[in-house]
Amino acid sequence: MFRILDRYIFREIAATWVAVTGVLLFVLLTNQLARVLGQAAADKLPKAAVFTMLWLTSVQYLTVLIPIGLFLAVMLALGRLYRDSEMTALMACGAGPRRLYRPVLLLAILLVTVIGWLSLDVGPRAAEQARTIREAASREIGSLVPGRFLSAGGASAVFHAEGVGEDRQLREVFIQRRDGDDVEVALAGSGELRDDGERRMLILYDGRRYEGTPGQRNFRIISFAEHGIPIEMPTEEATADEPDVMPTAELLGSPDVAHIAELQWRLSMPLSALLLGLLAVPLSRTQPRQGRYGKLAAAVLVYLIYSNLLGAARVWTEREIVPAAVGMWWVHALLALLTGALLLQQTGAWAPLWTRRRRSRPSK
Repeated sequence: MFRILDRYIFREIAATWVAVTGVLLFVLLTNQLARVLGQAAADKLPKAAVFTMLWLTSVQYLTVLIPIGLFLAVMLALGRLYRDSEMTALMACGAGPRRLYRPVLLLAILLVTVIGWLSLDVGPRAAEQARTIREAASREIGSLVPGRFLSAGGASAVFHAEGVGEDRQLREVFIQRRDGDDVEVALAGSGELRDDGERRMLILYDGRRYEGTPGQRNFRIISFAEHGIPIEMPTEEATADEPDVMPTAELLGSPDVAHIAELQWRLSMPLSALLLGLLAVPLSRTQPRQGRYGKLAAAVLVYLIYSNLLGAARVWTEREIVPAAVGMWWVHALLALLTGALLLQQTGAWAPLWTRRRRSRPSK
């Protein structure tokens, strides 16, 4: 039964987790907002999709922030109990360190369920939707940056537009195409890109076209009211087979090492939350005068080593440096061993063998 003490510790840790995770998410989203606004200002992304991209990004961020938020929350909440001597009073009443694991485990299990849902289902769909938005924007505006020269149709064509209006109309358009020694230059006051599904057309309005060979005087000048030019604008390459946007069901049973590494990465997110939550309990133990943040620096160092090892193990798995069966699991095993060792040391169950023999030796 969940007792008053368990509810009190659960509330302390949960409130701290909400605050820590919220601050971390706010910092990351602020940085992402500046990046997305820059892309929208450069017409690389529709302005209406700015908040959609932020929402999709926040979903992907949460899979990483929830474990570190739980780790820091347990450290800070229990550290305060040690600092204010509340933990000393609890131990005097018979509530040992093992009682701390009940509320921590309950919160960890709830968050593991949420992370598993985000990592295995929502995250890949959010990545796929974000990729779809970027590709749609690339097809719509052709990766056009106003005021900058772009290669179009390979190295044989150069495209430039002074600006793009709200109605997607191009202003002051310049295009040069080369075919052997012949050069074609077209200037127009306005234009637009049309895509019929098979090819892309640049439609120019009210302009002139110059055709000829440089160094010769037999240039031909044509004035036109409307002129269509087939053109290939630079677009993002298709990434349908990228593992990070593939549904989890497609990754299961796949022999591809990239798919195996991606699946293990997704499974590592909820597992890391559980391991970090348990590790934070023995790490948070401090002396009354040591201060609330006495071991926080060591905890952050442990997390950095753990997260970097996970990233390295993912790369090693993809490059087949580490067998796929081993993959990223050895990193979790190391953290589990560290957690078990600290727990046994804290509870006194792991006493040196020579000490036990000394205590069991009969007195003379």
